Amino acid sequence: MFLAWNEIKQNKLRFALVIGVLLLVAYLVFFLSGLANGLKTMNRAAVDKWDGDGIILTKESDMNLQQSSFKNDEVTKKNGVKYAQLGALNTIATSGEDSKGVALFGIDPDEFIMPKVTEGKAFAADGEVIAADSLRDDGFKLGDTLKLSSTDETLKITGFTDNAKFNAAPVLYGSLTTYQKVRFSGGWKQNKDRINGYVVRTKTLDKVTAPKQLEVISNQSFIQNLPGYKEQNLTLNFMIYFLFAISAFIVAIFLYVLTIQKVSIFGVLKAEGLSSSFLARSVVVQTAILALTGILIGFGLTVLTGLFLPPAVPVAFNYLDMLLYGTVLFAVSLLGAVFSVLTIVRINPLKAIGG
Repeated sequence: MFLAWNEIKQNKLRFALVIGVLLLVAYLVFFLSGLANGLKTMNRAAVDKWDGDGIILTKESDMNLQQSSFKNDEVTKKNGVKYAQLGALNTIATSGEDSKGVALFGIDPDEFIMPKVTEGKAFAADGEVIAADSLRDDGFKLGDTLKLSSTDETLKITGFTDNAKFNAAPVLYGSLTTYQKVRFSGGWKQNKDRINGYVVRTKTLDKVTAPKQLEVISNQSFIQNLPGYKEQNLTLNFMIYFLFAISAFIVAIFLYVLTIQKVSIFGVLKAEGLSSSFLARSVVVQTAILALTGILIGFGLTVLTGLFLPPAVPVAFNYLDMLLYGTVLFAVSLLGAVFSVLTIVRINPLKAIGG
């Protein structure tokens, strides 16, 4: 420990460069993990808000909520299971000069997926909606009248709710009739019984049955099949994994070069009786100090950056994930010291000092 720390103090600039590289890698890993978590939240927030266990959709919809359509009487309700009707469509909402792509959910306000209003009041009539609070950042406000694309129907915002995004689109919650008027326009009365799915809440999905044209899907399976969700997560996770490998490679190169430069010194130390294991431990401790310093500074910079990011940036830091990634970074950094340790073990004292 003394040897490792003393060398760092004597060569501040050299080791500061190593810390700087580790800091930047840690910063990028932590920020990417926050971005991945933020994007996941944007896609699934509204589904988590349902607090359900599964959803009933048509088999031919391929687990796509908006591709599913059936009559609400096609499902036989069982005791011990809570059912909530759901209609869904994507549209563009415009108020004045503000325009935004949104998801419109048609729900029954007496069923369990009714969201909690954080500002204003719940919808009480057809054409009234509760909006995701993220829309306020786009210029929308209470009392706004919304014009929708591809329909003459208009909506009025009566309240806001939090954590309401579906496939990255802010959600508008309205009555089932509101949804049907928007989706079917003049023919909505003939389609007033049609919904996209039933959200179910139950202790076990085995209790839920559906006719052959419908299927019961667990929440997790439904989320994993949201358009782009799996591909997006895989892409960001692969970037993080590659950064781990790059980190180990960079640390290995730096420490190997530093070790090669000190071969003669290590040879003298060995000749004076210091064992290879002692010198190897010194390199490992030195690597641990450098890695821990870089990771902690990277963590601090990441949190600090998050405080100044605009709401439009989908970043959500999960500190347990960051702790895990920091631990992995620390481990791969120590792994990078293996080459230096092997070099030290192979040093012949006589050859190293020119004998």
